[in-house]
Amino acid sequence: MVALLSEETTRTYRCGAANFSDPRDYESAFGKATVQLTITGGGDFRARLTWLRLRHLQVFLVREELPRIAFVSLPPSRMFVAFPIDKSPLIWNGTELHLGDFAFHARDERMHQRIDGRTSWGLMSLPATQLSSYRNSLNGRKLAIPSFGRTLRPQRVVSARLLRLHAEACRLVETNDGSAGHPSIRDGLRQELCHALVDCLSADDNKQNPRKAERHADIMARFEAALAVHADCQPSLAEFCAAIGVAERTLRACCAEFLGLSPTKYILLRRLNMVRSALRRADPATARVAEIARSFQFSELGRFAVTYRRTFGEMPSITLRRASVE
Repeated sequence: MVALLSEETTRTYRCGAANFSDPRDYESAFGKATVQLTITGGGDFRARLTWLRLRHLQVFLVREELPRIAFVSLPPSRMFVAFPIDKSPLIWNGTELHLGDFAFHARDERMHQRIDGRTSWGLMSLPATQLSSYRNSLNGRKLAIPSFGRTLRPQRVVSARLLRLHAEACRLVETNDGSAGHPSIRDGLRQELCHALVDCLSADDNKQNPRKAERHADIMARFEAALAVHADCQPSLAEFCAAIGVAERTLRACCAEFLGLSPTKYILLRRLNMVRSALRRADPATARVAEIARSFQFSELGRFAVTYRRTFGEMPSITLRRASVE
């Protein structure tokens, strides 16, 4: 369920905040980016999204409660920058981003992002053409648009400025006092945010092996595509490896790096998440746990119930009963 807490709108300015208790609703809140969540720990899903659009610039503040893995496909028309805003790391394609680190995502990038528990993180986005115009207007400073995502670790004073401006922008939205809607305030804020963003993106990237990282990201994207194709059946790991053209050892290494899990554990968690989503949306008066579990290839119902409870902290029958009051 989505609960809109506030929203103000003009032709070039919009802002708002929303609370989420359902992962599927949360997945659809990021515009043209495609997000698929796999919850990896027990408890009730809770997320809060604060957002602000200042002409072409989009600013997000995200707060989440549960450990999860997200497979994200970004649109080709915009550039995205993601960063942690507290001491909890944001893990992008196996790289831990700590406070002051930034992930500069490529257009059309497909990636895995995960968190290990309660985390707050930020996201900023600009059209690629607009980002180029900003970089050209700032004393001709060179800024390479990456063909594959990069990790940036700018000087502390540079990163601190962007984090401070991001926090101020989101605080204006959440206090809802109307000041963020004032033309002079929002135009000044937009200019400062864009300048601070370009300063961060102009930093030298961290020492990386881009070819290896890009190759592993491509393997993981093909793995996700194979999982989507075989969502209604249960191929063996060997069959998955044959479908995506990699050795089993290579896939295991990539999953350990990107997901912190073995491929078989990730496949199981994805299926458990699909069952949980179906239970949350079912009618408790007519639905049966056994039928829903079997529809996702769980034939041993006793073992399924034990695994479900170990993963989510409650029996599947409890999830189904709660569906009537959520």
